[in-house]
Amino acid sequence: MLKRAVLVVLAVLFAVGVYANWPEAGPAHLGQADVVVIYKAERRMTLMQAGAELKSYVVSLGRNPVGPKSQEGDGRTPEGLYAIDYRKPDSAYYKALHISYPSLTDLSAARQRAVDPGGLIMIHGMRNGLGLVGRLHRLIDWTEGCIAVTNREMDEIWNAVRDGTPVEIRP
Repeated sequence: MLKRAVLVVLAVLFAVGVYANWPEAGPAHLGQADVVVIYKAERRMTLMQAGAELKSYVVSLGRNPVGPKSQEGDGRTPEGLYAIDYRKPDSAYYKALHISYPSLTDLSAARQRAVDPGGLIMIHGMRNGLGLVGRLHRLIDWTEGCIAVTNREMDEIWNAVRDGTPVEIRP
C-alpha cells in the first residue's frame, strides 16, 4: 500500500512539473514593443506596439501588491509612468529589465515622509536555480515589488523590449 502511495505522489509531482513548464502557444518572434503596460489588479503585463497588443503575460507582483510602492521594504509594486532604463543579464533572477523607479515624483513623496523610496524594481524571470517552478510561481505574489514571469516568457520579453521603452504600471 505504501509503495502505491509513493508511486501516486511521484506521478502527481511529475504531472505538476510538466504542467508548470509546458510551452504556451505564442509567436516565434513578437516584434518590438513600444510600450509595456502592467495591470496590477489583473496580474497581467501586456506588450504593445502602435496601440495593438503583441502579447500578454500572467505575472506575479510584490508580496503586498495593493497600492503604490511608498518605501523600501513595503513589498509593493510601484504605480505610474516609468521606462526600461537598463538590462541585467547576470541578475540573481533569470534576466532582468530595470524599471526607472523611483521617479522624481516618487522621490519627492518619499522625502516628505522621510523614508527611503526603495529601488531595483525589475521585470524578471525566476530566481536562478528555481526555473523549474515555471508557471506555478503565479499562484502567489512573491517578489519584493518586481514583476515576475517564467524564464521562457522572459526570453520573449527580453527580445521584444528595448532600453528606453515606456512602462505604465496601473493599479
